[in-house]
Amino acid sequence: MGRLIARRPVVRIGPDGERSRPDSLAVEEPLELRVDGKPLAVTMRTPGHDVELAHGFLHTEGVIGSVDDIRDARYCDSRDDEGRNTYNVLDLGLAPGVPPPVTGVERNFYTTSSCGVCGKASLDAVRLKTRYSPADDETQIRYDVLAKLPDVLRTRQQVFDRTGGLHAAGLFTPTGELLVVREDVGRHNAVDKVIGWALLDNRIPARGLILIVSGRASFELAQKAVMAGIPVLGAVSAPSSLAADLAEESGLTLAAFIRNGSLNAYTHPHRITS
Repeated sequence: MGRLIARRPVVRIGPDGERSRPDSLAVEEPLELRVDGKPLAVTMRTPGHDVELAHGFLHTEGVIGSVDDIRDARYCDSRDDEGRNTYNVLDLGLAPGVPPPVTGVERNFYTTSSCGVCGKASLDAVRLKTRYSPADDETQIRYDVLAKLPDVLRTRQQVFDRTGGLHAAGLFTPTGELLVVREDVGRHNAVDKVIGWALLDNRIPARGLILIVSGRASFELAQKAVMAGIPVLGAVSAPSSLAADLAEESGLTLAAFIRNGSLNAYTHPHRITS
């Protein structure tokens, strides 16, 4: 799995004493995103699917609306002490006529792997208006299908199986077919990678699809779902109050605590059928 996993010696301490053994860790490295050569954001991420991550980030921030808004994407200006490309700086060129990101999209210093909103230059930039509102999406999913999706997602978390240290996001059809799964140290990065995949596959707006995340449902994850036109967001853990408020206002079905065959529907439960 290359740069996804790092090996490190550890000392295991328990009732039977100490012993040394190797352990597998999820790799975390910075990725600087540039737009037309201008630095825009730095996020701590698990390497891999960086182009999807960049496309998803720019889409959910309202910078681009389709894959045609990006002219090209290339790694640049990132060398280690031996002159090798670290692939930690990605520059995306906007297509002619696409406006550059507004100042509010820029992130101060860096985006941590646990919180994508914390470093925003302005909290006013968070409440973005989507081009693809899910409010009129008539998608329905059976309760028993939705209740099983986190387990399906879990079986596809290959790096988590070896490290225990990654979040995951997956995009499903209402019948439970898994279209794509992505893992990352940052829950918002995993979602951006999934939405970037959908954008590159011409599936945005993602009408009729269900987004499942392995952890909690934060405001930012709800925002990303709304920006992509996804009608249903499901989470294994709890939602935040702000996520529920945004989902209610935007027409997004928010389900959480999906585990052991049950779930809580916080907003727009009409899409979940028996």
